[in-house]
Amino acid sequence: MKELLNKRLLWVGGKGGVGKTTVSAALAVLAARRGRRVLVVSTDPAHSLGDVFDRELGDVPRRLLPNLDAMEIDPDAEVEAHLARVTEQMRRYAAPEMMKELERQMRLTRQSPGTQEAALLERLSRLVTDDAAPWDLIIIDTAPTGHTLRLLTLPEAMAAWTDGLLAHNRKSEELGKVLSHLTPRRGRDLASPLDDPEEDPLADLDERTRDVARTLIERRRLFHRARRRIENAEETGFLFVMTPERLPILETVRAVRALEEVHIPVAGTLVNRVIPEEADGDFLRARREQEATYLARIDEELGHLPRPRLPWLPTDVQGLEILEGLADRLEGEGF
Repeated sequence: MKELLNKRLLWVGGKGGVGKTTVSAALAVLAARRGRRVLVVSTDPAHSLGDVFDRELGDVPRRLLPNLDAMEIDPDAEVEAHLARVTEQMRRYAAPEMMKELERQMRLTRQSPGTQEAALLERLSRLVTDDAAPWDLIIIDTAPTGHTLRLLTLPEAMAAWTDGLLAHNRKSEELGKVLSHLTPRRGRDLASPLDDPEEDPLADLDERTRDVARTLIERRRLFHRARRRIENAEETGFLFVMTPERLPILETVRAVRALEEVHIPVAGTLVNRVIPEEADGDFLRARREQEATYLARIDEELGHLPRPRLPWLPTDVQGLEILEGLADRLEGEGF
């Protein structure tokens, strides 16, 4: 597992409440201690990264330790920024009397299913494809598993959506032909001829259509590049955090299979909150016996992956001092 902290991207995911944020923060402390320039990012709308570090965090990276920055992406702010860009573009083409209705539609869009996730994906895509960023390692503390899987499959979903939209617009027939080859197919690389800066397939379109096309193409190109980077096991690893309990095991097994099916490199699972051997009392003894069956099940279901363990701690994890101690434990587990 030591090579995991030498990658460019580390995604830490799992069921809600299993300790993803704590593990993300401790891994960030460990990597920074080794001299890597680290950014740890929370994408969960119910942020707790700042609570774990016991520091106020926001949408801009904040330096917490030498080599360690942290931030909490605000999905609502991402939605507002995205809708502002869309509204400004529409303002250039819509008649003035239409703007009131268009702005009403934008207000409704704020509450539409998937709006936050789409805006969040765009922000993450820009982050993971920015080779000029001043970090060697970006650790992404993700929302619960289902949200993460949707984020990673949105490039294909968006391609299908835009192609369908264009297919229903007769005036966009030429544009549809331009974009059709961008739709990713199973087993086909997401690269596009439009990645070639010498080629301009939009030259024959009128100015308005060309402007809309460039916006769609750039957005889809961004998502495709991010997806390629996420699929590259040389650069990216995905670590699942779980606890030795029935529901986290079931969800983790499903999620690992789902990611492996779409070629996302899963580096391992970390079993958190294992009852220490020294814990005493009849109650804990009974819990440990039950836990042993769950640990055996984890070994059976996920035996092809590394499965380091962390003990159940006697206190909550909050503050850099406790995170330093947890980083020591992670190092002892092979990270």
